[in-house]
Amino acid sequence: MQNEKYEVKNDPLIAQIPQRLPKSSETSEVWPLNPQPSTLNDLPLMRWFWIDRFIEFHSGKSAKAVKNVSLAEEHLHDHYPGFPVMPGSLMIEGMAQTGGILLGESHGFKHVVILAKIPKMTFHSWAQPGDQVIYSCELLDARDEGGMVSARATCGDRLIAEGEIVFAHVAPSQAGPAGANQKNFVFELGLLDVLD
Repeated sequence: MQNEKYEVKNDPLIAQIPQRLPKSSETSEVWPLNPQPSTLNDLPLMRWFWIDRFIEFHSGKSAKAVKNVSLAEEHLHDHYPGFPVMPGSLMIEGMAQTGGILLGESHGFKHVVILAKIPKMTFHSWAQPGDQVIYSCELLDARDEGGMVSARATCGDRLIAEGEIVFAHVAPSQAGPAGANQKNFVFELGLLDVLD
């Protein structure tokens, strides 16, 4: 096996790649195969949403958001084979999105809010496809330079995770792609429909 030389040109999957790429007439965008952005601001803005919507929102105090875990989410296919569970890192991100929007709204979205650190997080259980995870955040501290929330993830009466999350405010010029208008991001997606 060590002496065998693997040749990419004979791999049938590699040979299909050019046929699977969109032709310029099939898409309005140009998809470079090897993009080389000159700065961080040249990168495309990517967003992943780990909350489906807010179910409760008390400005400057607390918020609750819901995440419906579905087997249709690709990350569950390999985490873990035969026993799919939502990765803890994605639950932390869901709690961070809930708390970050709570903090951002408390300042009228005038700052770009980014996750700074997670000083404490404990996992007690897991979330599987079919579960409805509720992220609850309470604003503990809100300052011009950032803030902190206590966060919990539950499924019914079962506590999944709990901890604290610290956020920082940065100038839009320092935030790179994260510096996009966060207020528009929240309201255009209808994440705060609960306020209607």
